[in-house]
Amino acid sequence: MKQNTRLRELDFLRGIAIILVLMRHQQLFDFTSKMGWIGVDLFFVLSGFLVSGLLFKEYLKFGNIKPGLFLIRRAFKIYPIYYLTYFLYLIPKIIKHQFEWSGLLSDLFFVQNYVYGWGYANVPSWSLAVEEHFYFGFALLLWSVIKYKWIDLKQDLAEKISKFEIVIFVIMIACLALRLISNVYFQVNGDKNFTMSHLRMDSLLAGVLVSYLYYFKREKLSVFFNSKKYLLMFLSISLILFTPFIDFEESFFVRTFGFSFLYISFAILLVHFLLDKDINKKLNRVFSRQLVDIISKIGFSSYSIYIIHSFINFLFNLINNFVLNNLLGPMTSFFITSIMSVLVGLFMTFKIEKFFLNYREKYFANRIN
Repeated sequence: MKQNTRLRELDFLRGIAIILVLMRHQQLFDFTSKMGWIGVDLFFVLSGFLVSGLLFKEYLKFGNIKPGLFLIRRAFKIYPIYYLTYFLYLIPKIIKHQFEWSGLLSDLFFVQNYVYGWGYANVPSWSLAVEEHFYFGFALLLWSVIKYKWIDLKQDLAEKISKFEIVIFVIMIACLALRLISNVYFQVNGDKNFTMSHLRMDSLLAGVLVSYLYYFKREKLSVFFNSKKYLLMFLSISLILFTPFIDFEESFFVRTFGFSFLYISFAILLVHFLLDKDINKKLNRVFSRQLVDIISKIGFSSYSIYIIHSFINFLFNLINNFVLNNLLGPMTSFFITSIMSVLVGLFMTFKIEKFFLNYREKYFANRIN
């Protein structure tokens, strides 16, 4: 796990994403709670870009991919932290006599977003289920495309819009159509209309599309983006302006077209961060180098922070409610829980996660190194 091989600017975006999630789950202001959920969609777009990029780089170097190796390597990244902390989330269920075997099994096998909507014990874990389904689905799709030569990813580049891009677009449009159908005709699904993988996969595929253009058509992407940079950035900002004012739980618009607005906005932002050679200097100028470094460090540990923050919130709220008699207000509560989540997340990343990733590199080395 060599941090110097990472892009600081993308860790900064991860840091912004996890800060938004923290704002969602521990109230600071009304508008931060309403818009905090978009941090998950930013994670989705970034994950789609980064994970598919691993497979694209492998293909470009070897002309094939090894999905088994890819999935094993993802398992070493995702599973240890998740399973080692999971028992903490069972404690409240057991104490309250709310334990359910179906909930436990759904969480352990990452199908909680279809069984419960949210995670059963660790509520935000529904998004991990979406990402897990994406890892398996996209690896299988790309492997099949390459092995059976359904699409030649290299020779198809001469086309203005490649066959691969068309496939991604079709799946993304299908996701939007399914969201509309599900929210109109299957309202009984409730929160599952927000969390089921086939209704949210388009956010990850937006990242895949950016990744494909970046690795296969970078020059064309750069020419197009730079020629329309200001218009695209205006569009990116415009598409997320609704988020401080509308909560997804109460809005048909957000649960359908709103998600599409978000991934388009974040995809444009991601392209800007990838193509602007001075992005780090600009970030330093706007936020200061020290603050950008801190947020990037938080972003580097964002997965561990995401995993543990709900338990930190639970413990703090328990103490504040029953020991301190709600002495601490929302602002103090937010900063205490956020700082604790970040500190524990950093420890988990550099001690626990690093241990397993070192083992991964020893026995399941990356082909493209």
